[in-house]
Amino acid sequence: MKIFINVDSYKEVAIDTKKKLEELCGSFDIEIVDKASDADMIFSIGGDGTFLESARISNGIPVIGINCGTLGFLTDINPNDLEETIASILDGKYYIEERMMLEGEIIKENGEIIKIPHALNEIAVSKNTFGVVRFDAIVDGKLINSYTADGILVSTPTGSTAYNLSCGGPIADPTAKIITLTPIAPHTILNRSIILSDESVVSIKITELRNDTKSFVLYDGRPMEVTTGDTIKIRKSNYITKIVKLNWRSFIDNIRDNVK
Repeated sequence: MKIFINVDSYKEVAIDTKKKLEELCGSFDIEIVDKASDADMIFSIGGDGTFLESARISNGIPVIGINCGTLGFLTDINPNDLEETIASILDGKYYIEERMMLEGEIIKENGEIIKIPHALNEIAVSKNTFGVVRFDAIVDGKLINSYTADGILVSTPTGSTAYNLSCGGPIADPTAKIITLTPIAPHTILNRSIILSDESVVSIKITELRNDTKSFVLYDGRPMEVTTGDTIKIRKSNYITKIVKLNWRSFIDNIRDNVK
């Protein structure tokens, strides 16, 4: 078996866990590779942020999350259980949970197209620290609403418990087939989330940025600047994230233990 290790290098506990994993790999005759594409499985050591990065580079390779962070929506393996975890994987005592991802592109006014990388949680449009963004939200070619807001989230079911939850959006079963639109601090009566089919195509057209306000597309928190006249088109990706699970745990159990 070949594994790739993606670690949060800013956390001492994650670095220590990586060292422990490397020692165990020697005992179990597991090869550690330098490129994710060469691996049979990716070990993501850190918090949910590290897991999102692991999902982005996985390209369909199963990912297992070792929780060295706080919340455990994506990383549910305790570092103290590493040896038992490896033994279970080698014995085939695990299952794969498939999660949808999003992808998109920024279409500039001059016709230039800039690809937005895959995202497991959400693709968002947001402003900088001051001002507001004015934009049209369009679904399958039809205008839903024109917003003046801090931004808008286009979330997967996995992302429903991330930024979407902080903005008052609904919590969704992570295996559901939906896309959720949640405006961020909108200056409008229509401030509710909108739940769409996973086959919907969402377009966000930036109509106005006043003074020195800047706007960004954020794919799982990573920024790409956009300007007035740009259109951000978002859809379900053909890629999925395969999450390695050792024990079946219901969506309700996760909500009860993590959302407090």
